[in-house]
Amino acid sequence: MRRVVLALAGLIGAAAPAIAETVRLTDAVGRAVEIAQPPQRIVPIFASNAELVAALGLTDRIVGVESYTRFPPELTQKPQVGGRLGFSVDAIVAQRPDLLIVTPARQAMHQLIDPMTRLGVPVVVLLARSVAEVMDNLRLVGRAAGVPERGEAVAAALEARLAGIEKAAPVARPRVAMITGRLGNGLVLIARADTYTGDAIVKAGGRHALERSVVAHVSPEAIVAADPDVLLFAGTKADLDALVAQPGWQLARAVRDGRAYTVARAEFLIPGPRTVDGIEKLAALLRRPDR
Repeated sequence: MRRVVLALAGLIGAAAPAIAETVRLTDAVGRAVEIAQPPQRIVPIFASNAELVAALGLTDRIVGVESYTRFPPELTQKPQVGGRLGFSVDAIVAQRPDLLIVTPARQAMHQLIDPMTRLGVPVVVLLARSVAEVMDNLRLVGRAAGVPERGEAVAAALEARLAGIEKAAPVARPRVAMITGRLGNGLVLIARADTYTGDAIVKAGGRHALERSVVAHVSPEAIVAADPDVLLFAGTKADLDALVAQPGWQLARAVRDGRAYTVARAEFLIPGPRTVDGIEKLAALLRRPDR
């Protein structure tokens, strides 16, 4: 009888699921975060964080997004927990999340960390100051979600693509200026060298025509004076045409010589896996013989 009992105990022990170990990690702003169980109900604030979760194959775990999230398309059907006017703690709590992922933009971090932490919901803060940091974010989200091996695999595959792009970069790197938006006072927004978007330009094989700019808003005259080899516009062809049709832009050599191109906003202004697609496309563009 004792042998039977021991045998049954062994079978029960073998069949019992392993108890999940608490995940302890440090987020991008140095906060110690503990996650007791692999989260099944994730609310990623901002499109970039939603794309990171989706890239790990965890779209089904996302239970709420903010209104600017558009990719993958199925996320547009998820409940919205905020938008241009801010973020609703009540709307987030209604989704019963067991993990919140935020970025310190539009006051999201300051509005949400304290109330969610008091409610016992782990909050992970991410930053994206470089392409390498975006890759690290994939690993960090993978750890937070209980799938560290998946985070490592996705990040490593993207890094391999980036290594191939950098290996093929031309020795003579063209000077590039990327316009990311327009302001009502006539100024334009550019991708600064010290940003993730600026880093993406360098990884594609370019160098910054306005590398010393410390502000994102500059005058069209400043871009014309910098005389970039290539002018990039994050937006539509129609908007680019409307911009360069204005007085003064024809003085820019890149505009006169037909080297003003559009790039996809989603690939250069949302720090996620699709940025590698954008870098590959831009690298091919910069290597074109007619450049």
